[in-house]
Amino acid sequence: MNGRAILFLFLLSTFAASGGGALVSRAIAQDKGTLHPKPLPPLANPEDPALAAKQLFGRKTLPAAGAPYVIGYYARGCMAGAEALPITGPTWQVMRLSRNRNWAHPAMVALLERLSGKARKDAGWPGLLVGDMAQPRGGPMLSGHASHQIGLDADVWLTPMPDRLLSRNEREEMSAVMMVRHDRLDIDPHAWTPSHLSVIRAAAREPAVERIFVNAAIKKALCREAKGDRSWLSKVRPMYGHDYHFHIRIKCPPGNHQCESQTPPEPTDGCGAHDLAYWFSDAVLHPKPPKVPPKPKPPITLSQLPANCRQVLAAPDASH
Repeated sequence: MNGRAILFLFLLSTFAASGGGALVSRAIAQDKGTLHPKPLPPLANPEDPALAAKQLFGRKTLPAAGAPYVIGYYARGCMAGAEALPITGPTWQVMRLSRNRNWAHPAMVALLERLSGKARKDAGWPGLLVGDMAQPRGGPMLSGHASHQIGLDADVWLTPMPDRLLSRNEREEMSAVMMVRHDRLDIDPHAWTPSHLSVIRAAAREPAVERIFVNAAIKKALCREAKGDRSWLSKVRPMYGHDYHFHIRIKCPPGNHQCESQTPPEPTDGCGAHDLAYWFSDAVLHPKPPKVPPKPKPPITLSQLPANCRQVLAAPDASH
């Protein structure tokens, strides 16, 4: 079974578990945060081998001490020595601060800082609004993403940063602008602008970037509107969701020998009719719930992660 089919079945199980309704009613990235996050209660038996790894990693509020080091794959791993993207910079602001997910490998932090400057210079945006990156020690998250586990993924909102400092409440409550038309066949012309192409193109042209994930309607718009050199389009791939933001994934940093790279994308722009047909098929746009809901997939346990992730969990906190 290919990757698309597996992902489609996963989304169908989500549909069934939610009792129907829109397949992706709204982006998880848009869930509101809180001004008063409560610490998670202690675990009754943290050594239970059946315990979900997300319960362990979700309770770590600071990174593991030591040099930055990535362990495992984007959807099954962890990291030591993570660096925090400052919550406010000259050309960026971090959203949903209550999640404490503005951690990553220093290479990703540097890329976001650099890209935010390009958004101001090339696209005329005041800067970028940055969503989820990773937890302080990576690993599976208590909510949302399957990936974002090794500090090499980051979500960037497709809403330009306002030309002012957002309040803490705004960072928890504000939602990004929907970029996809109601029928999901194309972008919303009232929301999408040429500047969105400029920002995504700048990200894709970064040598360290492995993939950019966007909604299929956004990929269609990029294919239609990109002029001149189109080689960067090979990195931009359609993916479920991503109506409000785009997802940046970078390559394994040099020297991180326990990091597992993703297969490089095909060297085509991905704009052919056959490339996009699947994403606009009736089965994807209007999926039918299965007659028998599939059983929920059990969560990843610590034993299913790379062995060194156990050491990352046990390591002392880095001093910050």
